[in-house]
Amino acid sequence: MATEIILAKIGFSMTEGQIAEWMAADGDHVTEGQPLYALEADKSTNEVEAPATGILRIEAEAGETYEVGTVIGYIE
Repeated sequence: MATEIILAKIGFSMTEGQIAEWMAADGDHVTEGQPLYALEADKSTNEVEAPATGILRIEAEAGETYEVGTVIGYIE
């Protein structure tokens, strides 16, 4: 069963954020806890870690803005 990667909520009032960059490519093997993507929100950039180990399937483009909770990818 695939694990959903959702756009993280970093700040209390955060409602959306921009994926600054993916730190792994679609189809790469990732390990739980490894930095997965950089998230820009409210004048700060934070690295978000992989929630599971497996193969990364990216559904959202870097440089785009998404609402908190949006599924941006999967780890199979």
